[in-house]
Amino acid sequence: MARRGGPAGGKGGAAGRKKGQRRAEQEEVSCPVDGGLAELIPDRERPRGSTLLIDGAPQSHVDLDDPTYLSFAYQRRLGHIIDLAAPPQQPLHVLHLGGGAFTLARYAAATRPRSTQQIVEVDAPLVRFVRDHLPLDAQARVRVRATDAREGLGRFPDGWADLVIADVFGGARTPAHLTSAEFLTEVRRVVKPGGSYAANLADGPPLAHLRGQVATAAAVFPELALAADPVVWRGRRFGNAVLYASALPLPVAEFTRRVASDPHPGRVEHGRALTDFTGGAAVVTDAAAKPSPAPPPSAFENP
Repeated sequence: MARRGGPAGGKGGAAGRKKGQRRAEQEEVSCPVDGGLAELIPDRERPRGSTLLIDGAPQSHVDLDDPTYLSFAYQRRLGHIIDLAAPPQQPLHVLHLGGGAFTLARYAAATRPRSTQQIVEVDAPLVRFVRDHLPLDAQARVRVRATDAREGLGRFPDGWADLVIADVFGGARTPAHLTSAEFLTEVRRVVKPGGSYAANLADGPPLAHLRGQVATAAAVFPELALAADPVVWRGRRFGNAVLYASALPLPVAEFTRRVASDPHPGRVEHGRALTDFTGGAAVVTDAAAKPSPAPPPSAFENP
């Protein structure tokens, strides 16, 4: 889930576009899927760019001519984490929980050729819709499994992933069973000892869900950082926050620099400041887990 807004700027040029080649503009298309009505809305500034909406909630943006272009602020922050997961160009094993329009898998395939990636997306009609209208590069090593994120996670062997990215929303809310310590314990099992976990979270005032998610992650991963827009940190607006976690020290200084340098600058908290932010929030367990809060209608209005 992402707040609707203008493009945030890209990370590269029009990769894959041959000199002198013209592309037909994308057409608006829609299709009922398990999660509601899926729509692909053309990007007026990018001939082969489209935004995926589910029941009016923006989910992701894709530019088929330039898979390194990340429009949404939260996707740029997740892109930074992909960049920092290993030295440039080094292939990764990446597990994506939640597919959307496969934006981050396309990004990783373009920036880290020969990476092995798995997408777990429960909405099989959405997978078909995206494949039909926004096809993956035939040379990208990306496999898509149409199953529940937690069920799919359980099928991976110990230490398979360099990076696990969770970006799962149903009806603009993260399902309850993907918010618990038991879920994150499974994530840590699948992540390599030196690997990382990243999650797109969404919350608004008074940020009770976000505080609980940070406290829960801290019970499983000893190293944490959280990136969000300043207005989200201050509890003035519903929005996205990106959680970054690992068993080993994170490149916090570089992550902070990149997030602060984005077209829509964000702020990163870690260490004692992040612990203080939780305010003693309880660790979420399966027995007490609830979906993330529903966004207000204003969350999807243009700024």
